[in-house]
Amino acid sequence: MGYVRTEGIVIKEVNLGEADKIITLLSKEHGKISLVAKGARRYKSKLAAGTQFLCYSKFLLFKGRNLYTINGCELIESFQEVGNDLVKLTYAAHLAELVYDTAQENQPSARTLKLFLNTLYYLVKTNRSSELITKIFDLRYLCILGYAPYVKGCINCMNESPENLAFSFKKCGFVCCNEKCMSEDDKDAIKLSSAAAKAIRHIVQSNINVLFNFELSEPILKELTTVIDKFLREMLEKDYTKLKFLKDIK
Repeated sequence: MGYVRTEGIVIKEVNLGEADKIITLLSKEHGKISLVAKGARRYKSKLAAGTQFLCYSKFLLFKGRNLYTINGCELIESFQEVGNDLVKLTYAAHLAELVYDTAQENQPSARTLKLFLNTLYYLVKTNRSSELITKIFDLRYLCILGYAPYVKGCINCMNESPENLAFSFKKCGFVCCNEKCMSEDDKDAIKLSSAAAKAIRHIVQSNINVLFNFELSEPILKELTTVIDKFLREMLEKDYTKLKFLKDIK
């Protein structure tokens, strides 16, 4: 037991009693941790500003036997303007749910935190396509979790310059679109345009500093979304449904 200093972003909050709440924080050093924010729901609470959903803050914590208690909090960056845009809020909630489900407790999560913060910046602070930004996050985060697909070329024949590619969910990567390389196990494989294959390869392999530096036409984005959504579902064995709400609106 003792005091701990850390920085992190709130990915979930649950009310506790009349004025308290428990927040889940994604931090660099400690991964996913749960914190008790006493009195944070009171209007004049010093903890109110920095403990809201998607707020990135500095924390002074007291580590008890089971939970951390927040002793001090200083807001670094607020993404609260996302609350004024239902579409962007839904995308942000999807990101937070994905991280909440899969981030490890009390394990360093520097790569996840950086990716999450960068994604939120592009999602909330720019006019870039929310769908594209989110799909980039989904695939890159799967890579961090250890589910990186093979994208150098065909995973079967190892040809690095095939003319036609498909994404195989059974093989977890690219395969040639021919009878020799596509077996019965690949019946669910999705054929890719060259632009979609290039985008997937960029998301998997590029440096995070240039990860979001591309745009796609609507048809190619739709193709990319179909592949990444299915890959996400196959790897994590869960159907993330928050984004279906946006399709219903459309």
